[in-house]
Amino acid sequence: MKRLTAPARRPAPLRRSDIPAGGPARRVSGTGSVLGAILDHGPVARSNVARLTGLSPAAVTGHVGRLLARGLVRESAETAGPKGLGRPHIPVGIDTGRYLVAGAHVAVAHSTVSLMDLRGRIVAEDRRPHAIGASGPYATVPGRSPRGLSSGPALLRDLADRLPRLTEAHGAGRTVLALGFATGHRVDPAAGVVVDHPHLGWRDVPVREILEAATGLPVHVDSHSRALARAEQLFGEASTRASTVLLFVGAVVDAAFASSGALHLGPRSGAGSVAHLPLGSGGSGGAEPCSCGRTGCLQSEVSERAMVRRAAEQGLVVGSFTELLDRALAGDPRALDLFRRRARLVGRGAALLLDMFDPEVLVVVEPGSGRIPECLADLRAEVAKRSWVCEDPEQAVVPSSFTGSVQATAGGAVALGALYTDPLGPWPALPAVS
Repeated sequence: MKRLTAPARRPAPLRRSDIPAGGPARRVSGTGSVLGAILDHGPVARSNVARLTGLSPAAVTGHVGRLLARGLVRESAETAGPKGLGRPHIPVGIDTGRYLVAGAHVAVAHSTVSLMDLRGRIVAEDRRPHAIGASGPYATVPGRSPRGLSSGPALLRDLADRLPRLTEAHGAGRTVLALGFATGHRVDPAAGVVVDHPHLGWRDVPVREILEAATGLPVHVDSHSRALARAEQLFGEASTRASTVLLFVGAVVDAAFASSGALHLGPRSGAGSVAHLPLGSGGSGGAEPCSCGRTGCLQSEVSERAMVRRAAEQGLVVGSFTELLDRALAGDPRALDLFRRRARLVGRGAALLLDMFDPEVLVVVEPGSGRIPECLADLRAEVAKRSWVCEDPEQAVVPSSFTGSVQATAGGAVALGALYTDPLGPWPALPAVS
């Protein structure tokens, strides 16, 4: 059954207004850094933007003028110092009334199209299961082989067809600037290609080419783990800003690594391929081999498919992973035990990643840890037991800032990441500026 709704308004992400100037940079200098400071602290006076970015007041005035001309920021009411003293200021903030970005996320079992404003708030989303008919499923179904390349263009054209209806229903007269696309496994953002997604049977699928032809929009493409790490940098909790590892645990298990605010891609777009990280004796041993032929790999133990399979082995038959999660949230002890076991195994993988990269924070994108306190406690306890470098798991291991809206956030974050990096770049819907 399809769902076409404007979701309930989630709480606004934590603003970083308490971050002092001189903190770790996460954007390039110039107009992008000014736009980033306005995102973090706005509405904010130009003089404070200069302090936050280290740019001269004259340079900030020029950058703000170009952002105003493009309609990306707007001026607020004039303010003055205490008791009317001091020179008046005209704060500037992100303009969320003119433009939106669209997002598309393809998971193993379903796809999501979304609209997002320039502060990263979800305006609407449309999530639907993959079609299964006489010609076969879009995505891999347990017990069947992937369909291969032929499914990619058909699914992408379906995503493109859904976007105008969502925009008409929820766009409120705002212009869509671009479409961001995210999915799991290996994605080459420069080429706009899904290099390899074995769960979908996709190899070298030209996503950007297909979606640009179908929508007429600029299309930006990336892996969902890097997209969510970028979303954390832009709109998430303050602690996830600079040195971060993000571990995504769903139907696919992968990761993203950011240092000094820059995401690592790798020469073959393979950074973050942690699906086959060995868990050692904590795995299930001889249960079901991983696709690599071994047992005890992270993905084969904690993926959604593994969870449903293990539930069936224990007599808890569910139709989907979502149903299993709903049972755990409702207090079903068998379902809750499965999610707590998953959290402990994810904690093993998290400990390895913490020791390997020693980041300031590790973000876990996993619904149990994000929504069930016992799961997060179990995960952190496992990290405390196994990591050699993590001294305070309470601070170093955090759940996603976007629990409950991960798929809707990922695609839009790809587009917004490109916009905040290069706001004066070739954005056809924006006015030209010198």
